Amino acid sequence: MRRGLRFTLTAIYTGLFTLILAAVSLLFRQNLVSNLDTQARDDLEQNWTILKGYMRIVHEGDSKYKPVWFFDQDDQEEASASVRVKKTYFIADQYGKPVETSKVWEDSLSTDSPANIRKVLASNQAQWRQVKDSGGIPYLIRAADVVSEDSKVKFYVAIGQSQADSEQLVNRFTLLCLALIPFGMLTGFGTGWIFAGRALKPVLEIARAAQRIGGSNLSLRIPAHGSGDELDYLIETFNQMIQRLEVSFNQVRQFSTDVSHELRTPITVVRGQLEVALMTARNEEDFREAIVTSLSDIERLSQIVRALLLLSQAETGQVILQKHKLDLVEVLETHVEQFQIPAEGADVYLRFEKRSPVCEGEFDQIQLERMISNLLTNAIKFTPAGGKITVSVENLGDIAKIVVRDTGRGIPAKHLPHIFDRFYRVPGEQGHATPEKGLGLGLSFVAWIVRAHSGSIDAQSEPGKGTTFTIRLPLDGGSAPSAEDAVTTHAVQG
Repeated sequence: MRRGLRFTLTAIYTGLFTLILAAVSLLFRQNLVSNLDTQARDDLEQNWTILKGYMRIVHEGDSKYKPVWFFDQDDQEEASASVRVKKTYFIADQYGKPVETSKVWEDSLSTDSPANIRKVLASNQAQWRQVKDSGGIPYLIRAADVVSEDSKVKFYVAIGQSQADSEQLVNRFTLLCLALIPFGMLTGFGTGWIFAGRALKPVLEIARAAQRIGGSNLSLRIPAHGSGDELDYLIETFNQMIQRLEVSFNQVRQFSTDVSHELRTPITVVRGQLEVALMTARNEEDFREAIVTSLSDIERLSQIVRALLLLSQAETGQVILQKHKLDLVEVLETHVEQFQIPAEGADVYLRFEKRSPVCEGEFDQIQLERMISNLLTNAIKFTPAGGKITVSVENLGDIAKIVVRDTGRGIPAKHLPHIFDRFYRVPGEQGHATPEKGLGLGLSFVAWIVRAHSGSIDAQSEPGKGTTFTIRLPLDGGSAPSAEDAVTTHAVQG
């Protein structure tokens, strides 16, 4: 049977709580036993002091000795003390022969062995031991030597004290602990179940919120608790994942929309041309003309698909920049030279301005050349004959500033914010987009390349006077600006 996380946490908590309770109980029991043993030894030491103060072993002649008790029988305290001491005691000579034994000792306790008696007498030290009487009652025994009154003979003297009350107290405490442990387990399980439920409540809320998030509402986010704990970190990570999914879904939707929109017209045109050819063509030349026209449109379809795939791969991080240390002045000057022939063919004057001798940084040369190519291609297409295009590069310390300025027809203010959108083309004079001018993807590539280099691009335009693109790229590989800051546009009022 599969156990839930709440049950698992509760079981772990209960197990730890039970172990701690058992350890504490054992510790207290050991402490109780130690205290009772210390108290019993103190009592026996006190009784031993009383015995030595009240008892004398006197010589009676013929090598006979007898213990004699000296105390004031009228003194209730002394009488009580002597009775307590005489209750359990044993006296033997140096050969192990009993001299005097109390009734309790005689009836219940075994006589010490001669070997142990000789050992105690030889050591001149007190001996402590635990014994049990015939009924199983524990006794604490203290044994030592006592010298006769004439200081000629050593005698073995042992006194004892019953530990029945102490043993009973320890047993009761043990039973109490054994009874408390199951109760503690139940209490620990209940408490752990409650606290585990409270601790996992935010996790359940996260799960419920995640269940509400689908492909149609990826904009939803799980609210954080603001406590700054691990759950807030989990929520933040989850929200970041949802944000990435939202971006990916939007890119997929945008790609699908772009493809369906851009491919619909060329496919319709190709189909129409072929249908007309089938119905009206009379000879091989008519069919050939229809096929050539269709192939031209199909090539345009291929260009659209290739450009879309490349742009989608770039925006999803599948295109990795191959950065190397480059001199932008040298790279751009060489690349601008390659556009002199197309510019001359369009009767447009193209000039490169070197405003700094050197401008070195870490860049992807292929992507930078693609960026400049797209900007120059647009500038040449939309600049009338006799116009002028200027490309300049300047080293501003930690930033490279690239400016592409033309004297073309310019971009109306209402269209300027959309020029970096995919497939967006500024309408011509009749208000219609001009497909022959391009796919509408060039500036989208430019914006991605700039963002990939952690830079920014700004477009300024004035209808009838031209457009200026200003690109700033960090030379030290700084952090990328936000999407809003990376691409900006400004309309210039004439």
